[in-house]
Amino acid sequence: MNLSLPHRARFADSLAAVIAVALIALHGTSVSAQEKPSPEKSLMRVNATLQSYNFLRPWEKSAPTPRRGLGAVLEGNRVLVTGELIVNSTYIELEHPATGEKTPAEIVGRDYEANLALVAPVDKDSTIMDGLVPLQLDTSVKPKDTLEVWQMEDNGDGVSTSVDVLRVATNRYFIDSAVFLVYQTVGSLQARANSFTLPVIKDGKLAGMLLSYNAKEEISQILAAPIIQAFLDDLEDGDYQGFPTLGIAFEQTLDEQLRRFANIDDKEGGIFVTNVQKDSSAAKAGLESGDVIMSIAGHDIDSRGNYAHPEYGKLNFSHLVRGAAEVGDTVKMNVIRKGKPIEVDVKLERKAPEEYLIDAYMFDRGPRYLIMGGLIFQELTLPYLESWGDNWDTRAPFKLVHAHAHPEQYEDEGREKLVFLSQVLRTPSTLGYEELNSVIVTEVNGQQIKDINDLAEAFTKPDEKGIHKIEFSDFPRVIYIDERVSRAVNQQLIQYGISQLEKLD
Repeated sequence: MNLSLPHRARFADSLAAVIAVALIALHGTSVSAQEKPSPEKSLMRVNATLQSYNFLRPWEKSAPTPRRGLGAVLEGNRVLVTGELIVNSTYIELEHPATGEKTPAEIVGRDYEANLALVAPVDKDSTIMDGLVPLQLDTSVKPKDTLEVWQMEDNGDGVSTSVDVLRVATNRYFIDSAVFLVYQTVGSLQARANSFTLPVIKDGKLAGMLLSYNAKEEISQILAAPIIQAFLDDLEDGDYQGFPTLGIAFEQTLDEQLRRFANIDDKEGGIFVTNVQKDSSAAKAGLESGDVIMSIAGHDIDSRGNYAHPEYGKLNFSHLVRGAAEVGDTVKMNVIRKGKPIEVDVKLERKAPEEYLIDAYMFDRGPRYLIMGGLIFQELTLPYLESWGDNWDTRAPFKLVHAHAHPEQYEDEGREKLVFLSQVLRTPSTLGYEELNSVIVTEVNGQQIKDINDLAEAFTKPDEKGIHKIEFSDFPRVIYIDERVSRAVNQQLIQYGISQLEKLD
């Protein structure tokens, strides 16, 4: 059968219509693949109520605060947001951007270090996301690309603003110690209310999540799609591992005297390892303080700690660990140790925050503490130190700041956590001790205190006279409290508003 061009076109259109009807009959819906993603079709408002913990008064929580943002709709009725949006949340709900329909939501995956979270309707039969178009990921962004930042008007209309990628780098997302891949872009963003989280798009696909925007310089930091992809892939099997950590502190080797000291003055590049964290990937592989790392996974490391990425240009070596590799991978490192080259195979692991002597962050869980007769004991955490304000490293108690900076001596003692006396309430049990605070506990009733559970156990064993002996690493070295009086005070504290005398888990 020979058809002219117009007839062929009509025949093709008819055939396409027949196929579409057949697919509708099979699936009961139209072909969603023909729908294009848009702010109105691919975004969902996410409302959260947050309630953070009080680290100075550990039995209390702060007042609830609302937070609202935009999430990217993904396959499986899931919505991607930043972890910062839902941190310490007591309630989360999804809100349809056009109709305003709402439904309770739950967290199905989170990683605060990568600043990512995945939420979904609690009601699996909810229809709130019917008709929405899931976004696919685009991990191909490179410098000079143009991206779109999607927002929503209050009336449900979409807003799209173009920004240009200046460079790809590594930077912190949410946790100071966690550094990941970012896109740095330039372009003026329109101000819209309730837009804590903003998806960023390339050619109709999700390219990242907006982290910050400097209105004066019109510079944005965008959480990169390769990190999102790694996060989603890790969640697939239900056993989330997170991103690996190397566990070293290092110095650049730009100084000529340092290069001579490290025996690399006749070589190019390298970073000088100043500290290796206990039980870290680096420690288990045998890396030592004083080593100079010259290359990782076949990539030469320059004296600033960068390597040459084939698409991004100079990039910090941290991406080779937290981005280009996964937990369980082994990376080969070429190292100079005392002037001699060696090879070290590092199996990458992730050390969870609670596995460190001093927790770097504590989200969705409160501080561990114990109150005995008005003496308030806690495990030292970075959030406790940060409670002293922006300049906590100079305002917080010096001994605790020093312990945070130099945990090795306490780890060598076998401590799992650092228990300290944070403050003293004025009670009949604490007469004469009212001014004590910020002193590290070593022993109670002759028992070494490795964590708060050791402390609770030790307080069940007063001496034959019913006296507890509490020893510290510094002045006043030792104090005594009466068991009977202290327990009576504890009951009074409950009556006067301290609802929980201890939190040990």
